[in-house]
Amino acid sequence: MKRSFTLTPLTRRRLQAFRNNRRGFWSLWIFLAVFLVTLCAEVIANDRPIVVDYDGKLYFPVVRDYPETTFGGDFLTYADYRDPYIAKKIAEHGWAIWPPLRFSYDTISYDRVRPHPAPPNAENPLGTDDQGRDVLARLIYGLRLSILFGLALTLVSSVIGVAAGAVQGYFGGRVDLVGQRVLEVWGGLPQLLILIIVASVITPGFWTLLAVLALFSWTGLVGVVRAEFLRARNFDYVRAARALGMADARVMVRHILPNAMVATLTFLPFILSSSIVALTALDFLGLGLPPGSPSLGDLLRQGKENLQAPWLGLTGFIVLAVLLSLLVFIGEAVRDAFDPRKTTS
Repeated sequence: MKRSFTLTPLTRRRLQAFRNNRRGFWSLWIFLAVFLVTLCAEVIANDRPIVVDYDGKLYFPVVRDYPETTFGGDFLTYADYRDPYIAKKIAEHGWAIWPPLRFSYDTISYDRVRPHPAPPNAENPLGTDDQGRDVLARLIYGLRLSILFGLALTLVSSVIGVAAGAVQGYFGGRVDLVGQRVLEVWGGLPQLLILIIVASVITPGFWTLLAVLALFSWTGLVGVVRAEFLRARNFDYVRAARALGMADARVMVRHILPNAMVATLTFLPFILSSSIVALTALDFLGLGLPPGSPSLGDLLRQGKENLQAPWLGLTGFIVLAVLLSLLVFIGEAVRDAFDPRKTTS
């Protein structure tokens, strides 16, 4: 028998409360639109054509590398589609569909007459940085990298924080006491110093930074989840489940965790914003992603080092401010959605 999915009255009231916060509701849609655009960065900003028709055969350089000889060149190296010789060969034997912006995040504009960083023009809408790379292309790729890093760090830290808070709150006693002392010691460790040590030993990368930051970012949710489990573990339905012989893990997951997640969800947008800020700050200080990686922190650093090019600093500041504002507005709307005073009929 097929079950139909229906929303509970409480869920409907929460969704309505979220919609009533117009600022947060539209911020969510704007954030999702920006995120979807950045996910398609390769077909929006790239130095390779999306599709090439050469002698009646289709090629897809945006997803695959082809040697120069494929398009009438002389060498077996990968084709440079911005090379006038290769572009002429493709035009003579077929056609090519290019992205709207013909620059990737690492493409250098060698044909610019003015020195870099160059101001905005028709070819580079937001200008170029001090290495001749298109700022708009780096901004699109950097936004995607920052959002994906923030989402990954939020997910990892939430799982660890919820698990630690659940164990402390449910068992209490010595487990809770030892857990609180561990949190106090762990929170006192110098995070920046550890990152400097890691950066001096190995080359920082996406996964390295994710692992190091996840070691410290999970502590923010422990207190909230712990309080919910301490409150709910003495409820009658929890005692009844224990009396029936239900395992502790099942009681925690099925009966207490759903109530604790209500408070946890309201913190997720703020954790996401802090994760993006953490990556941006590390890139700004030179302790983040490898050199050349697209990032908002690198754009801000270039703006600081090139005060004669105000479009660099202004672009990074405006984009970061708007992104963090959207996440804060979404967090406020989520908080309203789970506020009992606004969801009671």
